[in-house]
Amino acid sequence: MKLLHIADLHIGKRVNEFSMLEDQKYILKEILKIADEHNPLGIIMAGDIYDKSVPPGEAVEVLDDFLTELAARKIQVFIVSGNHDSPERLNFGSRIMQHTGVYIAGTFDGRLKHIVLNDEFGPLNIYLLPFIKPAVVSPHFQDQDIQSYEDAVKAIIDHEKIDPQERNILVAHQFITGGSKEPERCDSETISLGGLDNIDAAVFDVFDYVALGHLHGPQSIGWETVRYAGSPLKYSFSEARHHKSLTMLQLGDKGALDIGTVPLHPFRDMREIKGPLHELIGTHGSSPENDQDYIRAILTDEGELYDAIGQLRQVYPNIMRIDFDNSRSIEEINSKSAAYGDVAQKSPLELFEEFYLKQNNVEMTAEELGMMEEVFEDAGGAGK
Repeated sequence: MKLLHIADLHIGKRVNEFSMLEDQKYILKEILKIADEHNPLGIIMAGDIYDKSVPPGEAVEVLDDFLTELAARKIQVFIVSGNHDSPERLNFGSRIMQHTGVYIAGTFDGRLKHIVLNDEFGPLNIYLLPFIKPAVVSPHFQDQDIQSYEDAVKAIIDHEKIDPQERNILVAHQFITGGSKEPERCDSETISLGGLDNIDAAVFDVFDYVALGHLHGPQSIGWETVRYAGSPLKYSFSEARHHKSLTMLQLGDKGALDIGTVPLHPFRDMREIKGPLHELIGTHGSSPENDQDYIRAILTDEGELYDAIGQLRQVYPNIMRIDFDNSRSIEEINSKSAAYGDVAQKSPLELFEEFYLKQNNVEMTAEELGMMEEVFEDAGGAGK
């Protein structure tokens, strides 16, 4: 049995105010071509189907077209909601669609949605776990103390009494950790501070494969069989060096699982270029086919530049961002670092003096200093 695993489509996403819809339509057509070539029985979509909880109409049309094409090919679809999705909106029509082989778990009702596929090796159980938080799970397990995301997921799995002798796959959209290597994260992901959403990969040891969404870089966590497919497109420049792919599963008898990847090729790449402005403008002739890529330009010029973004846009019409890497930018970074390091040693009045100077480009007068000293003293003491 062959299955494809994708995740984090983020349909309708905008990056630096550029709509990604055209790129998303293109990459979904490429996924359909891969499906035509490899003829999988099903495709797993592990959350963050849309980029926003209320997706624009064009995004809904893109997903509708994709699911219609999959249904026409008689490819079964297994979808869970992600943290960017509205569970209820994604769930709309799911009871009707399951009759065409499109299974959606948008909301959590106390049980995992369970689909059984069969081949010559017997049953394959696919369990769908939508994105959950402890507060969503607790009402369904009132006899248990559920404080963390891990508590919540463990309670759900234990309640299902999954048969370890059969082949079992879980589809989920959560932040999983495990092993000595930290998961690779990207700027385009929603990050929970303090590691509150961490779930240890060991919680999933009853499953032969865990198809994950949430992290945008394709990677396995703890074990090769606990895997993020990654996003099919680059959604931030922290992903510029990623090689996007979809994951392909080939399942035989219990314990026989081959995990591979199929590369994805975007309509436009997202990449960084670096150097003096005149060089970046002058080198475009060597690879004009890449001029439509999404670009972050890092300029190393020391002197003042006139309309750098305008000059670059004549060559790279989809330039998204300009940064500088020169002596002035380095000095600014160093001065900020030094200022942050000294904060603990300075009084609130001294910090306010620095703020006033930065905002007004003049120092405070003696009278103003006296007034502010009185204000800080009245507030609890903060003189020089």
